[in-house]
Amino acid sequence: MKKLLAIICIFASQTAVADWFEDLKQSGSPEEIYRALYYMPKGGDLHNHLSGSNFSEWWYELALEQRERGYFYYTKVKIENCVDYGSNQYGSDPYYLMFRNIMAVEYEALSDCEKLEYKRLEDLNDKEKAAWDNSLRLDKPYEGRDEFFGTHWPRINALGWNPWIQAETLYRNMHAFGTEGLSYLETQVTIGNFRNPDGSIMPPQEGVDILTERLNDEDALATGVTSRFQVSVLRFHPSAEEMLRHIYKYVSENSDFFVAVNMVGREDNDKGYPLRFLQALRELRQQHSGVKLSIHAGEVDEPNHHVRDTLLLGADRIGHGNNLITDDDTMLMMRHGPYLVEINLISNLLLNYVSDYSEHPFPEYLRTGIPVALSTDDRGMWESTMTDEFYVAVTEFNLSWDEIKLLSRNSLQYSFAEADLKERLLRDFDNRMQKFEARMEKYGLERLGPMPETRQFICNRYQLCN
Repeated sequence: MKKLLAIICIFASQTAVADWFEDLKQSGSPEEIYRALYYMPKGGDLHNHLSGSNFSEWWYELALEQRERGYFYYTKVKIENCVDYGSNQYGSDPYYLMFRNIMAVEYEALSDCEKLEYKRLEDLNDKEKAAWDNSLRLDKPYEGRDEFFGTHWPRINALGWNPWIQAETLYRNMHAFGTEGLSYLETQVTIGNFRNPDGSIMPPQEGVDILTERLNDEDALATGVTSRFQVSVLRFHPSAEEMLRHIYKYVSENSDFFVAVNMVGREDNDKGYPLRFLQALRELRQQHSGVKLSIHAGEVDEPNHHVRDTLLLGADRIGHGNNLITDDDTMLMMRHGPYLVEINLISNLLLNYVSDYSEHPFPEYLRTGIPVALSTDDRGMWESTMTDEFYVAVTEFNLSWDEIKLLSRNSLQYSFAEADLKERLLRDFDNRMQKFEARMEKYGLERLGPMPETRQFICNRYQLCN
């Protein structure tokens, strides 16, 4: 009898919470819905590019902080047509790209004419600083994937070679995610391309140590967010197989912080097609164990079998998976299965993989039992947050409360965190969510904090500006 009453109480509690959330969706204001989603507990971010998660103002502040370590940066503010682009030493480098950032050692090697095109970051006037900030954002309606892939990364350039900037980016993300209620971050990094102030290559392990040691600082621990790393391979690089072999071995031998290998880069560049790496991965698995794969797949416009082929590579998670919807057999195979699709709603819209959310396959995956979780991708360039991803999902697809909780739980259950850590994260999430539900059932919005500061995407699209 007691057991039956307990079951009835649990069911009644869940129903009350669900009713509360349904009432909020029906009669609450957009600001009230956003506040509830901001303050609710969340799981983790499984698809996060560390450099792409850095907001423009963070890049600028962190770059100037590096002066005490001997790093000084210049950025291109005008074009003097100093060189004949077709026949000079630039080759394929983007000479005509404004706001490309270089190190002082690169600046000193320029001709006198070219030096006139650059300014130190700290010397930018207000107009130049605003333009510099916007150069690392998708802030205009006509910008899309060509702007993102073709200009954002070449502009970052030398800033991305500084391990201390990357380490502070990591901390700032952990802090921001912690305030949103996340507890886990799995971020994608590169190793081996860090530079010293004189431009020389830093020993790879030295750069890695700077990243991992930052995780143990008191302020990082205080965020309540646990971080792990994936190491990325540029899939269409001519030497991608060689890079994969090196990185796979490194992850296998450094599994304390490094949990997976990922393959990144434009999928509409056919030189990075999935099956290119099948033989290399089969050879690697003969020698190394414990290396997980979370690989971008299906982030293209045309139907193909890249998601299926990526699973054949050994991937446990699929990044994006937009065109999985066109592959019926793979859809059937993934239902209720061990593979998760990392959903990036804001990224897919801004990069024009969907022109409207009515075209997005996310609700079909979610509601046919394909495991999915929301993630932020390159949120610094989208000017967005994890709360924004949930707000888009709730607003565009009428998510239920159970679906919201499932998405957060999936982001922990399908993480590559070690078993004991994963168990702790899931237990902590369940406890936090139960407390949140009880508080919302009793007090509603009354005990929540104020409307948080919102960023550009949610302000522009949904007029939630604060």
